[in-house]
Amino acid sequence: MKPPSNWTRLVAAAALLLAGAARLPADVPNSSNNGDITAVAAKAADDYVRDKLPDGRFRPETFAFGNGGYMGGGTRDPSIDKLDFVKVAQVLAEPLSKQGYVPTRNMNATKLLIMVYWGTTTGTHDISDSVQYQNAESTQVPVTPAPLPQFGAQSALMARNSGQPGAPQNIDPNALVQVMMANHQRDVSDMKNILLLGYDEGMTDTGFGNFGIKHDARTFVRDDLIHEVEYNRYFVVLMAYDFNLAWKEKKHKLLWETRFSISERRNSFDKVLPAMASYASKYFGRDSNGLVRDRLPEGRVEVGSTQFVGFVPDRADKPEAPSK
Repeated sequence: MKPPSNWTRLVAAAALLLAGAARLPADVPNSSNNGDITAVAAKAADDYVRDKLPDGRFRPETFAFGNGGYMGGGTRDPSIDKLDFVKVAQVLAEPLSKQGYVPTRNMNATKLLIMVYWGTTTGTHDISDSVQYQNAESTQVPVTPAPLPQFGAQSALMARNSGQPGAPQNIDPNALVQVMMANHQRDVSDMKNILLLGYDEGMTDTGFGNFGIKHDARTFVRDDLIHEVEYNRYFVVLMAYDFNLAWKEKKHKLLWETRFSISERRNSFDKVLPAMASYASKYFGRDSNGLVRDRLPEGRVEVGSTQFVGFVPDRADKPEAPSK
């Protein structure tokens, strides 16, 4: 997805402070304990190092939020369609603060610009219901096999079974071409979602793209990953840039990024976001060393009160949006 031409209402400098204001409901229950997997992929630049305090906690780093934008799925979903940037950022502020990332009003003291992207992927699991597949299926013509030199009851049985389900069939070549094109489109869509969700971090170790790979345990892992990607998934992508370079010099130096997602099925984005963000927060600012997949722990997640304090003036040099 190409970035918008205008950096409209992009950066919320210290957009969220711990104070009373409109927010999502507190004590949001973890609604994802239904077998769905939460996936997290995080990276950090080699030169991004966080100092620690004597008690072992990270030294606080100041940040400003940037509105990367909402990437809607193919269907209406009020649980995410009606959730604007401010509400999403309010939820994210709490787990960020627990990892030592604090908002500030002081532009000159801001260290990080944290861009926030959120939305729903469009999976390809319904490809078998596509027009191309239906056309191919409708053009299948039963083929009566040539009779073998057999006699009696056995010959009669073969004649009766020819043309029944399971018998050889011909498919219209044009319909077959359409199916091949649909498969190609499916592969392209899958790859876009793999990159957007960070699943490429897990695919590498499974031999993905190596057509000579033998069937082994890695094959099953790869199939599981592709299966997850082919269903619609709620996602959030946080990309943290050097604020001074972005604001003063219009250079975009990415310091760290965290991508996390969960299946849309049986979930509601506004309900599951606090638990997702809390689970993923331990990877904020550091490398996850690949794709981490797990079910969210049981329990309740409290969303603290927050206050919106304003936006930084518009800029036209918005960082590159994550691929979709």
